[in-house]
Amino acid sequence: MQLCTQAEFKYSCWDFLFTCVGLPLFLVDIVLDILAAVSFYQEQAYVCLGILLLFLVGSSLLTQAYSWLWYSYDDFNMRTKVEEWPSLRQLKLLHVFQLGIYFSFYTKLPDPEGVVVFLNQDLSMLRVIETFSESAPQLTLMLTIFLFLMNEVSCESKAVASAAAIAFTVTTYHRSLRSFLPDKEKQKITSSVAYFIWNLLLISSRLTALALFASVLPCFIFTHFICSWLILFFFAWRSKTDFMESPGGKWLYRTTVGLIWYFDWFNVAEGNTRNKTMLYHGYILTDISILCGVWCWKMSTDPPEFVIQPLDALITAVCVVAVYILGLLFKVIYYKCFHPNVDRDKLKGAGTEEQPEDGVTYRMLAMTLTPPAQCNKRMRKLAANFYS
Repeated sequence: MQLCTQAEFKYSCWDFLFTCVGLPLFLVDIVLDILAAVSFYQEQAYVCLGILLLFLVGSSLLTQAYSWLWYSYDDFNMRTKVEEWPSLRQLKLLHVFQLGIYFSFYTKLPDPEGVVVFLNQDLSMLRVIETFSESAPQLTLMLTIFLFLMNEVSCESKAVASAAAIAFTVTTYHRSLRSFLPDKEKQKITSSVAYFIWNLLLISSRLTALALFASVLPCFIFTHFICSWLILFFFAWRSKTDFMESPGGKWLYRTTVGLIWYFDWFNVAEGNTRNKTMLYHGYILTDISILCGVWCWKMSTDPPEFVIQPLDALITAVCVVAVYILGLLFKVIYYKCFHPNVDRDKLKGAGTEEQPEDGVTYRMLAMTLTPPAQCNKRMRKLAANFYS
């Protein structure tokens, strides 16, 4: 049997850095969202403003729903002094007014180390959900606008900031999963750098292809998203995910996985992961090639106001596809050189429902180890999917 020990929860300097930097970047992203909305309003770009607000409101509702469901799954067990301050009704009001996730950010800072890790694992998942429901669509929108307005500095700065936020989010998620490794100190910062690189390449290629397609066929990008999401949602349903506990939560998670898969791969279940990953990347690579091909065709038959040579359009499309292939190569390097091979049983250890048959042994372990209640069982499932 293996319980969550203090050694497993020990933060390295890099973990502390990622935790401290996360909140300021989150607040900066909010300020940039407000500035972008004001800019669209002043320029009377009401369609873009409406799409931006749809991303912001939809992402906020989604993350607040997850936050509330996780509180309910934990029987509203408050692990920090700050969390004990509001009543259950006040906590519900915080989520109704879209403040629950900010409350969660604040509660993780001043409390014991094991509790901080527990909360940070939940927050890393919430950041992933927020990123692929808000930041990734926003970046696609900004890149599309940038193709029309080549001299729009505000769109360019927002696109760069969104790309940095996406890259940082996937890396912090990777770092949070390390706390479930039996000997996590052996997975050094170089593994996160490699993880960052291949995710950055794959996501950049995907978003660029979507933006190129949207710049020539803006109405069809919504049709493309709905059709792709339906296919991905079907495969998420067939994967029999068990991350959420309630029936409604499971369907919400499958819906979210379909959204995340539209932009990037995400491990959601065990069994034949390599085959599923190869099938997914084959599908996305084909889709990117088709999107870039349609863009090249429109550039030659119906060129936009700004001048672009057919050869330049072809080179651009080939580069977008090549960047995705390069990202796949870096992903293979990561899994060959940096990804730890951990037995699933060793990774999971013993949950709160498991106890040694020898009661004396269990009491002796309880005196020396962190109580198993501090183990984040839902994030442990994701770690098992990722490391198995």
